[in-house]
Amino acid sequence: WTLQRGALAWRDGAVAARALPIRPLAGDQPWYEPAGQEQALPLAEFDAVLMRQDPPFDFEYVTATWLLEDAMQAGARVFNDPRAIRDHSEKLAITEFPQFMATSLVARDAVDIQAFIDELGDVILKPLDGMGGSQIFRVRKDDPNRNVIIETLTQDGARTIMAQRYLPQIADGDKRVLIIGGEVVPYSLARIPQAGETRGNLAAGGRGVAMPLTAREREIAEYLAPILWQRGLLIVGLDVIGGHLTEINVTSPTCMVEIAAQQGFDVAGLVIDKLEQACA
Repeated sequence: WTLQRGALAWRDGAVAARALPIRPLAGDQPWYEPAGQEQALPLAEFDAVLMRQDPPFDFEYVTATWLLEDAMQAGARVFNDPRAIRDHSEKLAITEFPQFMATSLVARDAVDIQAFIDELGDVILKPLDGMGGSQIFRVRKDDPNRNVIIETLTQDGARTIMAQRYLPQIADGDKRVLIIGGEVVPYSLARIPQAGETRGNLAAGGRGVAMPLTAREREIAEYLAPILWQRGLLIVGLDVIGGHLTEINVTSPTCMVEIAAQQGFDVAGLVIDKLEQACA
């Protein structure tokens, strides 16, 4: 079954949604076809509900997590756990694990951000609610546009952003490391930037190359895996650059398809296995 966030509705103590039954097809396009008529069904009637919603993490997103929490009270099994999604800012969640981070700053005051740039000389600035490489800037100490970049990103000091030391290892790829139900996938997808670009995101034109995890990547992932799974986070995508943790993605982590195609590791199958174990 498939349903959209806008179809969620609460009434008389139950959360329901209009859901469409579907049938998988062989091949990629299209990968499914309708298998019946749309029906309004309580979420508690499904074996499991997968929350796979792209940012922006706005008020409607937060409202969906509240509704899904209500559904869980009625017996629905929801993954990723809506409370855990709400509590894990994909950018800020890394601050819980400073031992794996590059030098970073979270602030909105231009004085603090300017001092960080002066100290490190070469930094990345990004909003806390972006995705796919949107609004990410590399700013050097001598950049003539640094003032306007800070003004734009912080909306003249009204919005908090993240600044991180620029990691030249981005040339080797922004590594996506997947954790499924507390199990570390043994391959990462290195998203390698185009020439002249500092962002490796596939949405920004990066090239995806699946490769075995390095010892450092496995160390980070194995440390985080049991912690995140205990919180109900079934599907997690860590971003690692040069052995440094830069993001913990919990909304709709990608790269399963590319890893399966290039290395033959069935990440989607692992998701289903872990779902069945969790719902048994």
